[in-house]
Amino acid sequence: MVGVAGGDGTDLPPAHERTESLDESGAVGVADDLRRLWVPHRMVYVSDHHQPTQHDCPFCAAPERSDADALIVARGEHAYVLLNLFPYNSGHLLVCPYRHISSYDEASAAETAEIAALTQTAMRVARATLSCDGFNIGMNQGEIAGAGIAAHLHQHVVPRWASDANFFPIIAKTKAMPQLLGEVRELFADAWPRP
Repeated sequence: MVGVAGGDGTDLPPAHERTESLDESGAVGVADDLRRLWVPHRMVYVSDHHQPTQHDCPFCAAPERSDADALIVARGEHAYVLLNLFPYNSGHLLVCPYRHISSYDEASAAETAEIAALTQTAMRVARATLSCDGFNIGMNQGEIAGAGIAAHLHQHVVPRWASDANFFPIIAKTKAMPQLLGEVRELFADAWPRP
């Protein structure tokens, strides 16, 4: 039976043929077809004492600033949309409730409905303005789940293109962004449907 190709070009046996084995250090494990990229520098986002309190929360402060200064694309009654200051991809949006809550199950019915509606509009606007091929959409709930700012609920809407991934961020620790954040914010804000 043919194995699965590993990231280093080796063939791995099919899952049902894999057995526990000792690695070079003597640790026991079950081989799988995944390669690991260890990124301990990201612990700063989830370690103790790095989460903002309500008084210094960037998602609480943003609505008090001008849209251009805070990178806000659209404001609703219960939630708003802004660009991620540290985007994974061009057009990376965040949908946040105004209320300082940390978990999705704390959101009211009105907040969850508006977060959903703003997310759908964000997808339509990104598709129309950036011609993206797909999206990653989701919420990291809690520090343990990798939330960069776990103290304030926010949903990621990340546009994706067929050829948007490469090894530049891994090798050079650099992400190539084709447009400035202010330009993307203006593009999205201009295309956002008016009520």
